[in-house]
Amino acid sequence: MKDIKKLLAGVTALTLACGLTACGGGEEGGAQDVIDNATEETTTTTTTAKTVEVNTETLKADEETVLEDVMTQLQDVELDNKVVKWMAHYDLNPSSNGASKSVGLEMFEKKYGGSIEYHATTWNTRYDDLSTKVLGGEGIDIFPGDDTANFPKGIINGMFQPVDDYIDLNSPVWQNTAAAMELLNFGGKHYEFITDVTAECVVIYDKSTIEAQGLDDPWDLYEAGEWNWDTFKQMLLDFVDEDSDQWGLDGFWTEKALFLSAGVPFVSSNADGLTCNVKDATVEKAMNYQYDLFTNGLVFPREQFSWSEQPQFMGEGRQLFYLCGAWAVQADPETWATCIAPENLGLAPVPSPADSDPFQGATLAGYALCKGAGNPQGAALFAECVALGTADERTVAISDRKALDDYQWSQEILDRNKAINDLARQYPVIDLSTGCSSDIQSLTTDGGDGVGLRAALHGIDWATNRDTIADVLIMLVEEVDTNLKAAQAG
Repeated sequence: MKDIKKLLAGVTALTLACGLTACGGGEEGGAQDVIDNATEETTTTTTTAKTVEVNTETLKADEETVLEDVMTQLQDVELDNKVVKWMAHYDLNPSSNGASKSVGLEMFEKKYGGSIEYHATTWNTRYDDLSTKVLGGEGIDIFPGDDTANFPKGIINGMFQPVDDYIDLNSPVWQNTAAAMELLNFGGKHYEFITDVTAECVVIYDKSTIEAQGLDDPWDLYEAGEWNWDTFKQMLLDFVDEDSDQWGLDGFWTEKALFLSAGVPFVSSNADGLTCNVKDATVEKAMNYQYDLFTNGLVFPREQFSWSEQPQFMGEGRQLFYLCGAWAVQADPETWATCIAPENLGLAPVPSPADSDPFQGATLAGYALCKGAGNPQGAALFAECVALGTADERTVAISDRKALDDYQWSQEILDRNKAINDLARQYPVIDLSTGCSSDIQSLTTDGGDGVGLRAALHGIDWATNRDTIADVLIMLVEEVDTNLKAAQAG
């Protein structure tokens, strides 16, 4: 045990230096600074829909008609309690900055006369604040579910309860996220209202660079069924030339995206409990692939650039692929860190092995149901409204129109992003490591460039990495599994 503690201490001490570089600027800022600043701004401007008249976009007349028709699929019930208490570091109600109201919230208000009561917290204190509220019996109903840090430790700590008693998983409303629901199935109980599934990462590229180099467009390869690890690697081999200032693969999210694209995470859940997959052959395959990319010089050498990613190289034709969430280009094009001209923006899914399904690291949007929720029925009906809003083609069209207005994407890019997200719905993969414990998280996902999923893409072969962490990781996951079963039994 003493050796294990020494190992954990050493792993935890490893940190990843990261920075963000703006187009045409040389200033660097840490990613955590961005989170902290955003959190501070959110917590100082929070309001509730009950007390503030918000400046929000109204639906068009034909969209009102569509919405009324779509709402006929919702349950015809009368809510005794129409207020759902939401605790998070952001508000679900439209803010005074003019953001559009979500279609799901629009339907909840119209169908049930419901409202969302916002209880503000911050990113750094959200779990402590939730614990205080739950233990204090304040009846908080829902908490952000799009955070893999929730489970299983939120169950073990008595923060969350199953959703099965409040929704019908066989209802058409929930079929859009049925596969993802099973990722958070612990001992036969589902622990999140999963309302939508999106790809955690996409491959961003500049179409003009692809054309200038005479390369096949990744999207064309995808549509032809030829977009996979092999073609991805070959394109990097054809492009990368350090002497010509041509770089390959960049993005702080690259390691996790490529790791999960093989389909097997470090920690997963099944009917028997938690499983540690550190010795799984597919995990080895994913790590060896990334190590091969590194040894071929295809990974952007951030150590030569103050340990910062350089997404602006994309728009300058100096970099081939940038992996991160589509959110990086879901804004005013003038703010895109990639500096790609809007007409040259290319998106493709993260490639998978040629002999496997097109697995995608998934972001599960939705809501965790809090223990002691004061209005679980209202929470479930709100979640159904949101789920229906992401599943019905007519309401999706309304959201699409708003999205095109908000961040000025072309219809082509919008369609591509939707197709990538459809892959994530069909073949979702998440890693429960971050929701088990800080020790497991340090050994797998967040211990720095020298350990876990980051190591192979930074020059450490998987056999060495695995031998260092496997026995400790297996033991720690078994401990969490024991505690989880005890909590559920209690």
